[in-house]
Amino acid sequence: MKLTIERAALLKALGHVQSAVERRNTIPILSNVLLSADRDRLTFSATDLDMEIIDETLAQVDQPGQITAPAHTLYEIVRKLPEGADVSLSFTGEDPRLTVAAGRSRFNLPVLPAGDFPVMSSEGLSGRIGVDVGDLIRLIDKTRFAISTEETRYYLNGLYLHTVVEGGSQKLRAVATDGHRLALAEMAAPEGSAGAPGVIVPRKTVSEARRLLEDAGETVDLQVSAQKVRFEFGGAALTSKVIDGNFPDYVRVIPRDNDRVMMVDNKLFAKAVDRVATISAEKSRSVRMAIEPGRIILTVRNMEAGQAVEELEVDYGGESFELSFNARYLLDVTDQIGGELAEFRFGGPNDPALVLDPTDPDVRYVLMPLRV
Repeated sequence: MKLTIERAALLKALGHVQSAVERRNTIPILSNVLLSADRDRLTFSATDLDMEIIDETLAQVDQPGQITAPAHTLYEIVRKLPEGADVSLSFTGEDPRLTVAAGRSRFNLPVLPAGDFPVMSSEGLSGRIGVDVGDLIRLIDKTRFAISTEETRYYLNGLYLHTVVEGGSQKLRAVATDGHRLALAEMAAPEGSAGAPGVIVPRKTVSEARRLLEDAGETVDLQVSAQKVRFEFGGAALTSKVIDGNFPDYVRVIPRDNDRVMMVDNKLFAKAVDRVATISAEKSRSVRMAIEPGRIILTVRNMEAGQAVEELEVDYGGESFELSFNARYLLDVTDQIGGELAEFRFGGPNDPALVLDPTDPDVRYVLMPLRV
């Protein structure tokens, strides 16, 4: 294999794929990136056996071929080469190493045979579903903060992507929950998505897909099956196993009859919560909310650090009541509100609260109160 490629193109493609490679691997080949040169293209593949990222870029290929090289080392080398440099990659059977050269710099990297590199099958995937990149970014950004990191409930360690029929129209919906809060965002279902199975996309896959969307065009092609999901972003593609489990019946926990409605300036509320939470006990980060007609009083008591109280004006005219929430969870939700106002709908003191964004009717958040 012998080729020449622009440093910027090489760095971009390696940046796309190398994050799929785990830093610590017991299987040596999984630390490598597969380089496949053919005609005027260089294709890169990296995998951790659960997820595979492929990207390709233009290159001047003098001799086609395939080889694998250490992914992170190669990326760091290319990152530190001068901007605008032309990089040559060459591997011959005579020297069992990959030669990377640019200007006066020359590196020799150990290699492993391309035939040993595992390839993820894409059999059984549905037809391509074209999704607007902006819409998919919105679904991910509005929900991924609520993905659970608790490994015991593995079926919550991902984003539940599925279609639903609501109000006579079909929606593509993303839902995440960790049992303490729930985030839901939806959009009009793209053409071809009807009948596609609902899948739980793993947390790492969601993060990598979100990163690749930054360099995608206007649409991304989505393919799903009961076992896998695939995102195609122009020249790049991400294929991943999905979480094998049943996502809980989340609709049951979304309040329907919360009739105590409070409207509050979102930025002022978030800053007030952040201030009083400064002295909260790190474990619970509990903020007590006393809601009265026209105002809300935020209180944090810590036996060691003292007490903080702050009062805010709100639009509320119902009965007075109190309840507590985790400050971090409150701030995570207020971060997602795009308009000036946040709408809180409460039931009783121990009932989950529904949080809405008046400027975006297609998002909903549920917060479980703390029992203190």
